[in-house]
Amino acid sequence: MSTPLAPTPVQPGAEILDRILANRGCLIALEDVDSETLIAQLRQLVRRSGQAVYLWHPSAGLGNLREEHAVMAGSQRLGLVLRYIQQSNHFGVYFLKDVPTPMAGPDAALVRQLARTATGHIRRIVLLDAPSNLVDGFNDVIVRMSCQVKAAQRPRLRDGRWLL
Repeated sequence: MSTPLAPTPVQPGAEILDRILANRGCLIALEDVDSETLIAQLRQLVRRSGQAVYLWHPSAGLGNLREEHAVMAGSQRLGLVLRYIQQSNHFGVYFLKDVPTPMAGPDAALVRQLARTATGHIRRIVLLDAPSNLVDGFNDVIVRMSCQVKAAQRPRLRDGRWLL
């Protein structure tokens, strides 16, 4: 009798945020993620820690995750948000959800420029629910990060020796 395998659990938001901050790349694509659950976890974490974490959605605009209903006026257009990120002089993690495809040429050029720019502060742009054709277009500057928890390897006894 075969039983279906349960999907591997997704890491809590704090671990994912730590991995994003520890990453050297400025442009990150999260794969295998339930974005709604992750945003809810990050919202709770950011309220306690006070970190500058932002969420952009085309219909709502750019907002700080600490203040759920506070949205930057006129920030529904991706190009305006990317220029805002470029001009920002402080720490920030920017989650971009449902980025429109195909991305306009000036917006794509600005994303590449942001991904290559080294700043004295941490600035990360994270793509959530990005289609594969969009991510493939940034292969030279993007870091793909999986959110699936790897199964722990249990040691096995073989010929009197423990193996992983």
